[in-house]
Amino acid sequence: MTTPVPPDGTTPTGPQPKDHDPWAPPTHPDGVPRPPSPPGELPHLPPQLGGVHHPPYPMQTSQPRNGMGVAALVLGLVGVLLGVFIILFWMSWLPALLAVIFGSVGLSHARKGRATNKAMAISGLVLGIVGLLIAAGSAVFTVVAVKHVVDSTRAKVKEADEAKESAAAAERARHLSFGQPYTFGNGLKVTVSKPTPFTPDEFANGHDKGNKAVQVTVTVVNTGTERIEVETGLPDVNDADGASADLVIDGSGRQKVITGYVLPGRKAVGKYAFSLPPDAAHRVEVEFSPDAARWDDAYWSGPNR
Repeated sequence: MTTPVPPDGTTPTGPQPKDHDPWAPPTHPDGVPRPPSPPGELPHLPPQLGGVHHPPYPMQTSQPRNGMGVAALVLGLVGVLLGVFIILFWMSWLPALLAVIFGSVGLSHARKGRATNKAMAISGLVLGIVGLLIAAGSAVFTVVAVKHVVDSTRAKVKEADEAKESAAAAERARHLSFGQPYTFGNGLKVTVSKPTPFTPDEFANGHDKGNKAVQVTVTVVNTGTERIEVETGLPDVNDADGASADLVIDGSGRQKVITGYVLPGRKAVGKYAFSLPPDAAHRVEVEFSPDAARWDDAYWSGPNR
């Protein structure tokens, strides 16, 4: 068997194994073969054949997984910006929550060496937490504000209803039967007695033949501690159908008009005659106020006979 000659013409020296191949790749001292040469490069030649030793090629590394940190930062910023606008707080909690989740995952990747943007992941995580706090605070503020508006509206409605009820009660209180007293705001207590028949004399003014004449007696008592002037001393009389009665004036001296002041604890009595139409209803209503400019009239009603 002929021994192959290397390309440089040198002849291997020393004992050679029978099955030794001088062109085979060199081996490590522990007998493990060297890795094959990459494509495009000459193979490693054995030192005895003038070959040059090449170190093995490094292993390729995977790309860093930075997506979670980037997403956390972006979502955290969105959550905080939406939370600043109170009316949009209901939209801010979701990106803020996702920022917390993605930031936690990105931070875990950075700790394990799978990502290189640890600071970005931490920033996104912090912004997400801040966004959640802002969303929660805005929600509480909105609930409190809405409750305040609702309570205020209800209070105003209740106040208006109470005012209406009070006005209605005051209106009902001013409608009385003959003989019942009514005290005005100035302390004057007024009572109108049931009308009594009245016969005008022949010189009477305001009474037509065939009409029904009645006399109305008004008693005013000062329940206060100061004298009070009666500004309006004349009552108005109407029948239940709204027909007005005419004031009767004659020379009998039976009519008396309340004028001037009423002293504390004292009373003033006025007597007035009115002529009702022949077809007037049997019920009569008398209106009276001691000061029509300040106090609404009170009403006394009942049968006129």
